[in-house]
Amino acid sequence: MAEDRLALGVDLGSSGLRLSAVTAAGDVVAEAAGPYPAAFEQPEGWRQGLIGLCLQLPADLRHRMDALALDGTSGTLLLCRPDGSLAEGIGRGVNLAEALPYHRACPELGAAAAAIAGRGPAASASGSLARGLRLLEAAADAQLSGPWLLRHQADWLMGWLLGDWRWGEEGNNLRMGWDLERRSWAGRIAGQPWSQALPLIRSSGEVLGPVGAVAAATLDLPGHCRVVAGSTDANAAVLAAAPGDHDGVSVLGTTLVLKQWCPQPIQAPGVSSHRVAGRWLVGGASNAGGGVLRRFFSDAQLTELSRQIDPTTSSGQSLRPLPCRGERFPVEDPDLEPVLEPRPVSDALFLQGLLEGLAAIERAGWERLQQLGAPPVQRVISLGGGARNPQWRAIRERLLQRPVLNRPRLSAALGMARLAATALPTR
Repeated sequence: MAEDRLALGVDLGSSGLRLSAVTAAGDVVAEAAGPYPAAFEQPEGWRQGLIGLCLQLPADLRHRMDALALDGTSGTLLLCRPDGSLAEGIGRGVNLAEALPYHRACPELGAAAAAIAGRGPAASASGSLARGLRLLEAAADAQLSGPWLLRHQADWLMGWLLGDWRWGEEGNNLRMGWDLERRSWAGRIAGQPWSQALPLIRSSGEVLGPVGAVAAATLDLPGHCRVVAGSTDANAAVLAAAPGDHDGVSVLGTTLVLKQWCPQPIQAPGVSSHRVAGRWLVGGASNAGGGVLRRFFSDAQLTELSRQIDPTTSSGQSLRPLPCRGERFPVEDPDLEPVLEPRPVSDALFLQGLLEGLAAIERAGWERLQQLGAPPVQRVISLGGGARNPQWRAIRERLLQRPVLNRPRLSAALGMARLAATALPTR
């Protein structure tokens, strides 16, 4: 019966995976989460992580799955063959059996990417196009022959689910140069000698076909379960939050991501414009985020030290908690350096300085979007692991000068599950 059918959402986050299973009405019936079983850059870890989590779900739920969708980190790119297998070898310092992660800029190829793309998020050293050029150069340097495919994290795993790696979801390919308004590749991208490596683009929410035989058997899913084109991890989180017209959504994960609805798309360095559910969703992703906090403190220490913070007063520090050199948003600067010193003797005071530094980046992000034409944000909805920290919420509320609501249980996986549920039969 139609009311017995379920939809599965998969989130490939920067620090691990999460699953959410929902009914046709969007009600959660099961969730699971876990770390990648290998380094983030190793795609086989994405696949094995999905397999392990899916098999944790009760068999009766797996057998009722009728649709699934997944999201991934926007910009994480790999080189593979048409059957999805990874290249092997080293070229120009790049391990071709691994992906180039979203935060890996290629400053030596920024000008080349801009010359090809012309404009937009692909026309920079931090875009996927520059990473794609780096991967293709590395394969040539290693004297490996194609044909090759350039696939983002979500698209590669979606290919495994289908047994067909032709497709790419539009939101995941904006930083490669896909133009949402024109529904074509920007600039001279389509005319490049390597353009056959690009995916065939499909819209978020479009049904691409049933799960392939190999994936269905491996995941113990029914063969009629349909694969729905998903989105990026940040967009998926927004779908779960269901923000209003004047709400901003901050995803406080390993990185800091800001999103809001906008009447029109915005074209600017470091800013993305996605079409989600027929509306324009604009925003940006900083390289800074919770990942920097874990460099210094364990989860238990973060909880205990946060309790010692007085969020109503300033720490007097001016830190810039980037994980390494380079920033994407609110300013795009591949040479921007972290500022993590001087470190005070008090660990609680140091943590407060880091949290204030992240809040300052968030404030600059909302200001940047408003300068570019986005509506002023009147309220911020917080998602992700950082939304569990009440002291950080109070610090952000003080610096942002607007209400901040923490909603840590609203996951990107839930957003994908609800998107997949739109493909469930109604009768």
